[in-house]
Amino acid sequence: VQLQASGGGLVQPGGSLRLSCAVPGVNLDDYNIGWVRQAPGKEREGVACFSEGGGSIYYADSVKGRFTISRDESHHTLELQMNSLKSEDTAVYTCANGAFCNRFFASSLHSRGQGTLVTVSS
Repeated sequence: VQLQASGGGLVQPGGSLRLSCAVPGVNLDDYNIGWVRQAPGKEREGVACFSEGGGSIYYADSVKGRFTISRDESHHTLELQMNSLKSEDTAVYTCANGAFCNRFFASSLHSRGQGTLVTVSS
């Protein structure tokens, strides 16, 4: 599975940013697919994902109520709307697919694309 993330940048605390991931030629419903992030000096963290078949969505506790994952099957894209951004959200964000869609998502990755940097700073 090929994945390519885009949309990162510099944003002030409290601001919003929308990330997009192109997954050409893939039926997104066939995979546990979502977003992970890694901040400097920290372990990779699962942010949000759709389960295979689309039956459930996982959000990390740190982003619940602020981030929303969505997908467009017709355009083979996955998106992450990030609101009320905090400095601790600064990280490289990567779209990926894995064996699970839960708190183990980040440690179960099969494929991941090149990430996009999100910097939250005033």
